[in-house]
Amino acid sequence: ACARQVLTGGSHEATAGPTTSSPTFDGDPHFMIELPDKNDALCFNINDKPGTIFSLVRDPKSGFVVNGKIISKKKVALDGNVNTYFGRFGITHQNLGVRLDVSIQDISVFYNNNSFPSFFHLKLVKNCSLTVTLRHSVKFRVIRHTKVWKRRHDHQDYLGFYTLDSQHLSASVHGLLGQFYRGVVFELTDLRPGEGQEKLDATMYVKGQRLNVTRHWQKDFNKDVKNGESIACWFVDNEGRGLIDGTASDYTVSDLFTAI
Repeated sequence: ACARQVLTGGSHEATAGPTTSSPTFDGDPHFMIELPDKNDALCFNINDKPGTIFSLVRDPKSGFVVNGKIISKKKVALDGNVNTYFGRFGITHQNLGVRLDVSIQDISVFYNNNSFPSFFHLKLVKNCSLTVTLRHSVKFRVIRHTKVWKRRHDHQDYLGFYTLDSQHLSASVHGLLGQFYRGVVFELTDLRPGEGQEKLDATMYVKGQRLNVTRHWQKDFNKDVKNGESIACWFVDNEGRGLIDGTASDYTVSDLFTAI
């Protein structure tokens, strides 16, 4: 197994309307908003120092919260650049009395009642995919990856988060990822050749902003955990500024289980 499960009883602490997008994050850290209705996707990266904790999803009505902690690559590149990833998630559903602590080593589940709650289903498979279902609330998947740099003989474990069903979360859901659960309205114009080989640039109008975006390919590991599926997306640089509400620093929190 890719992690050991710890089920612990105790007093510890994730809603309406259809979702029109499938937001995920995976990589260093790559955020991707897939828009099935448009057959398109948007993406951006967040970079911050190791140890930073981001508010990824927060739903004030249900108390569903997902916070993620940044970790760095074990070896720093010669140019001083540090690749960062998500290495731990704190997931809380206050209304249901459930809390999960998911890291690259362990999975711990805490719940209020003496017996394991019937509305909670956890599935962990050997390819390091953890699927969590909170009935009539939310369903998501956490994937643990091991990235290997063969030339340097080192590796890095990190986590990806995939929302499978968020339709029962409230309209007030927010966070770096949660703000896109109801989709995003944008318009693309002025498609033109980009600087890179076979790259395509465009002008995007979104949330009252005019942004320059570039066509990228990102990996989606939801259906194929080992190899992933390449998804074309419009990449917004500068940590998603203009696409996300505010700036990335607005979403930092002090604790992995910071309540709403």
